[in-house]
Parts: sequence; C-alpha cells; structure tokens
Amino acid sequence: MDNRTLLVLAFLWQRTDESHTATIADIAEYLTEHGIPKPDARTIRKDIAQLVDFGIDIVSVRGVQNQYHVASRHFDMPELRLLIDAVQSSRFITTRKSKALIDKLSVFASPYQNDLMRSGFYVDSRFKADNESIYITVDRIEAVIEAHKKITFQYFDYAPDKQKVLRHGGQIYTVSPYALLWNNDAYYMIGYYDRREKVSTFRVDRITQLEILDEAATERPTDFDVSEYFTKEFSMLNGKESRVELLCENELMGNIIDRFGENVETELYDMMHFKVTVAVELSNNFYGWVFASGGKIKILSPDDAITEFRELMEQNKA
Repeated sequence: MDNRTLLVLAFLWQRTDESHTATIADIAEYLTEHGIPKPDARTIRKDIAQLVDFGIDIVSVRGVQNQYHVASRHFDMPELRLLIDAVQSSRFITTRKSKALIDKLSVFASPYQNDLMRSGFYVDSRFKADNESIYITVDRIEAVIEAHKKITFQYFDYAPDKQKVLRHGGQIYTVSPYALLWNNDAYYMIGYYDRREKVSTFRVDRITQLEILDEAATERPTDFDVSEYFTKEFSMLNGKESRVELLCENELMGNIIDRFGENVETELYDMMHFKVTVAVELSNNFYGWVFASGGKIKILSPDDAITEFRELMEQNKA
C-alpha cells in the first residue's frame, strides 16, 4: 500500500462519516495539498477499492458524483461513550492518564462524533488517584500470571497523617499471583501467599518494590475457583464464612441483586418482605451493611450472627 493510498485512507477516516461524505474531487484536492500531483479519478477509485479489500468499510453512494464515507469503525458511538465514561469515572486512573486514554479512544470516532462527545467531557480530579505506577504494576503482574512465576513485594497502609507506612515493618511478601480483579474502583491481586499458606487478596495500589522471581508459582489449589472466591471475598470481607438468612423489605431486591447477583437464593415471605439466603463473611463490613439499611434488613439466622450483630450495636450505643 503506497503513500497515496494511505493519504486517501487518512482523508476518509478523519473527515467522513454517514452524515459527512466526500467526492472524488474532494479527495483529489486533499491529495494535491499533500504533494500528490494531478491525482486522477480512476487512480483514486482504485485506491478506495484497495482499502475496501484491506477491510476498511467504505461506502459509495451513487449519484452524479459518487459520495464516499467510512461507514463503520472499531466501536459504535454508544460503545465509545460507555468506555469513555468508565475512564472518566474511575478513581484509580489518574487525571493525566484519563485524558490520555480518552484521546486514544477518540481516534475510533469520526471527527464530528468526536466533537459531540468532547462537548460533555469532564474529568473530576478531586477523587482521582495520583500514582501512575499502578499501570506498570498491573502489567508486570499480568506477565507473571502468564509466566507462572512468583513475585515478592512490600505492602503499605496509610497513617493518620496520610503518610505511607510499610506493613509489618517492611516485611517481604512472597506470592504466586492467580488473577487480577477490579472491584469498587480498585485493582486486587489474588494469589497464594507463602507465609500464610493460603490464597489471599492484595490491593495493587498498595504494592511497592515488586520483584519477579525465577521460582515457579505455587499451583492453584484444586478446589480454587476465581469467580467463587471473588463472590465470597468481596461480598463481605474478613470474617468467618457462614450462610445467613435475611429478611428484607421488597424495595431492596435491586440492592440484593446488585450485591449478590441475579442467581441469589430468595423466596417471598409476605406482602412486604422477601427472604434471602447467602454465604458471607461474618465481619464488621457485613454487619455495617445490615445496619446501613435502617432496619429494612433483619438477620434471621444463624444465631451467632444475630448475637454478634446485637453486641456490635450495643457497643456503638455505649
């Protein structure tokens, strides 16, 4: 494909869509402006045919002068809008990276669609992360998962003065990564943690000083399932696993499905309530979620969950 054909592609890609077409004369003028002397109509039509053979969706509308435009691109307008909205709203993507990603996504729109989309762009920097090293960390972990190797790293928390403090005095963690998951606007790495001899979860943006080892990764436990682990780990964190039965007001069905999925086990209770049975970790996160319902969710069983919830409520009153 020669330079002239690429210029024809650039013109059609950058300046045409279904509502903005171009004639052979328009293309010829563009080519002349870019140093192609006296491009004739027959040659340009051959260039367009070659682009079509190459896979570019160029439509010709017959008329006194045929009108040409790029009909379809990699993404439809609603798809691009969805992707751009996700980038804009994601907190772990920095402001600078958000704008760079939006610029790259915009290439897949026609220039006229691009102007329309950009009219509503706004990247709220108030809640954006400021650490761009997470992208490098994610990329390295993905490579390690593919290579089935172990990694070492340090893990940090934040002190009350917002300073980073290495957990356990700078302890070195040795982990065999199994998967990366995105939940509640944060990336998590799931892997086998040698020290505890169990599958554990780590926030990627809290990982520092990551090193890749030559040592082969510990094989996944035969009963380990990423999807099941994700559901249990991120429904209610850090407690004893238990099946609980909840009594919920009917208006909360959407909230229950949002948290536990459409396959959650439910049954009608009366005209105002339904019951739901779910496996959760009995933790402050779970009890706090029940409390936040303002009495619209009640724990029916097991007894230890009811007792722990009451004790926690009493402590908060004290």
